[in-house]
Amino acid sequence: MTSALLDTTAAPAVTDRPRRGWAVAGAVGGLAGVALFQVSPALTDVDRSLFADNDRFVAAMAGREAYAWVFQVLAVLAAGCLAVFAAGLRRRLAAREPAGGLLPDVAAAGLLLTAALLLVGGGVATELYWDLRHLSGTDPDTVAALAAAYSTLPWVWAGTGLSAGAVAVAGLRRRSVSRWLAVFSLLMVLLVVVTQAVPLQYLALAPAALWATVAGLTFALERRGLGN
Repeated sequence: MTSALLDTTAAPAVTDRPRRGWAVAGAVGGLAGVALFQVSPALTDVDRSLFADNDRFVAAMAGREAYAWVFQVLAVLAAGCLAVFAAGLRRRLAAREPAGGLLPDVAAAGLLLTAALLLVGGGVATELYWDLRHLSGTDPDTVAALAAAYSTLPWVWAGTGLSAGAVAVAGLRRRSVSRWLAVFSLLMVLLVVVTQAVPLQYLALAPAALWATVAGLTFALERRGLGN
């Protein structure tokens, strides 16, 4: 009995340490978005006068299919990371927001919308890769249409602006997140809104990817209780 008692008292206490993998995933997803911003234009960076002639436009992209491959990998990486970030962010906000509130779900939904568009864009990049590898057997008009989708759809990160807005409201209204992150999120939301109010919707990638990177790093590095 004494031995059993000693074994029981010697057992180390289990501490509930906050897991931050979801936040790291958000930062990685944001950085992948920044990389997309750099890689994507390299494929279609040709003389604008060629845009009126699909045969010449597609011929100018010959030999650049590697950019489409890299883009596909980055798009899938960003999509997966943002999906994980969405789940973690929802849990993080739900723990500090009133029960039944909409903000956690809105924050997750916005990131999932972005992840879905990234997967669609990655699929377009896959098809574009193979078409550029076999130009002699493809229709230039089809390839040009794919290039247009490749340069647009995966750049529309407006959904992430919705997530940033939810974080901003949560921080400014109840301090569910740190005040500085709430203010930063609000600024990024305003930039995203501007891109959606003018015919430059795809430029939402820039502020949205920056927000995901900064927000992910902030949540990953925060101390327990920060923002309460």
